[in-house]
Amino acid sequence: MAEQHVTSVKLYLAIFFALMVGTALTVGVAKVDLGAWNDIVMLAVAVTKAVLVILFFMHVKYSTRLTALTAAGGFLFLGILLLYTLNDYFSRGAFLLDVPGK
Repeated sequence: MAEQHVTSVKLYLAIFFALMVGTALTVGVAKVDLGAWNDIVMLAVAVTKAVLVILFFMHVKYSTRLTALTAAGGFLFLGILLLYTLNDYFSRGAFLLDVPGK
């Protein structure tokens, strides 16, 4: 059986504060025009917040390696699905043929 890990309230408050700073940063970046960097900065903040939630609130940080491997495998599979979806989306106009009579 897995060991129980007790996380302090102080750590949870620090993670909560970091998530709130990330949220404020997301709102701030949305109001500033950074051009193409807007999406990159917002995705970086979102990934950072997601990693904090997964590691601490879902207790992956203190779990077994199998749990971490399962979580990583899920994200790998999600990445593959997104890759195929984006591949389909960006190749939609590449195969248009001329239709006679139009």
